[in-house]
Amino acid sequence: MIQTFRHGDPTRLSAHFSAAEFQCKCGQPHDFLVSDALISHLELLHEALNCKSIHVSSGFRCAKHDRAVGGTGSGKHTQGLAADVICYGQDGKPVSSKIVSCKAQDLGFTGIANITASYTSTHLDMRQGKKWYGDETKGTAWGCADLHQYYKIPKEENQMSEKAKKGIDLSYCQKKVDWEKVTAEFAIIRAGYGRYAHQKDSMFESHYAGAQSRGIPVGAYWYSYAMTPEDARLEADACIAVLKGKQFAYPIYYDVEEKKQFELGKEQVSAIIRAFLERLEAAGYWVGLYSSYSALTAYVAEDIRKRYSIWLAHWDVQKSPYQGAYGLWQYAVGQAEGVSGDCDLDYGYVDYPAQIRAKGLNGFAKPDAPDVPDVPDKPDSIAVQMTLNGKQYSGTLTAK
Repeated sequence: MIQTFRHGDPTRLSAHFSAAEFQCKCGQPHDFLVSDALISHLELLHEALNCKSIHVSSGFRCAKHDRAVGGTGSGKHTQGLAADVICYGQDGKPVSSKIVSCKAQDLGFTGIANITASYTSTHLDMRQGKKWYGDETKGTAWGCADLHQYYKIPKEENQMSEKAKKGIDLSYCQKKVDWEKVTAEFAIIRAGYGRYAHQKDSMFESHYAGAQSRGIPVGAYWYSYAMTPEDARLEADACIAVLKGKQFAYPIYYDVEEKKQFELGKEQVSAIIRAFLERLEAAGYWVGLYSSYSALTAYVAEDIRKRYSIWLAHWDVQKSPYQGAYGLWQYAVGQAEGVSGDCDLDYGYVDYPAQIRAKGLNGFAKPDAPDVPDVPDKPDSIAVQMTLNGKQYSGTLTAK
């Protein structure tokens, strides 16, 4: 869907973008267009690259302005489908357009091109039909079939890379963990299952305490049996009760994988997922969905896959064919240091601890929140004694 906005409209389009960022730079106060698909894909890019910010240097262009900057006057910018952007990493420096272009290709942008010789600015669009991957330092007519091959950046770099953090996920199945020997950089632990708080995982407290003792950041997940959105909300309430009083540097995931749930169909499964995630999000948690590649593609609506953090389960493959963004990948079952027996093994691609702490979610206070001193309650009354002209008087003063 392509929306029309008035010049200067401050409407917030997503977590990191507002409408005014995309208005025409021609200086005239005319209406402008913005594609919903463009915004959702830019949000995916923001998360996938762990950006500090994405600066939109050029969004919508009127025909006159498009021609003035070298366009045809009828390109993707004039249709609200394109944006030229500079992606900034957490260090405040621009991310190379080579990396941005490759990641944009993985995320499904259909028009991509480096713009500058310094490789700091990237053109991105959501054109229909034939894709175009280019490098404008070679001219606007030049294109290639695959940006990974052109820039010599292996696709695996975005998935199984040395930069990815290595993690484990644990439940009641892992009863013996020597936390002094654990080398995992993060752990996701099962909090529980079902509709009641007493269905807390029997090893939840132990795993949480063990990870905390070593300073290993943790997330959690809740296993679902819900068959209706109302069931899912009850599961969410149970999960919140179990998590209360603890801090989680990684998201809280909803684990939906029962066959009887998938038999309900995509629409009902998606409604169940939304009900749980919305309930936890309202309670102040950064939430996500754990799901297999096949279930994500067959039973989970696109708005969920784009809106929430995804923990992808796809074992024994070098690269999952899943095209959407995901922050964690459960890639195998195997041995991990400090864990007796097998456990699930994960890669992490997003710096969730930094983002969750910065937003003050999952039990963390916002770092910029001022300390508010405790103010004692005013007593309803106070006993008073006094001496006047050699005589003692006593009584009670009552506050009004």
